[in-house]
Amino acid sequence: MVQHGSDRIPEDFVHDAEGRTPANWTGASIVMLAFTVGTLGVVLAQPIIFWIGVAILLAGLVVWKVMLGMEATTEDAG
Repeated sequence: MVQHGSDRIPEDFVHDAEGRTPANWTGASIVMLAFTVGTLGVVLAQPIIFWIGVAILLAGLVVWKVMLGMEATTEDAG
């Protein structure tokens, strides 16, 4: 056992990806872009730009979920 402070963590406990997967990087990047576009729309008082940001956000969440599913099936097969 490895001891960290008062917690005991088993040595065979491994953090494989910790969010460092293509799905997480892609999803987070698209969501960040969406919030940037949406914020720009609010600041410029342009509702169409805001709604484009919302659309990008929804598309980004779908892409993220699909990519996570693809990674899960890849891990199960391998």
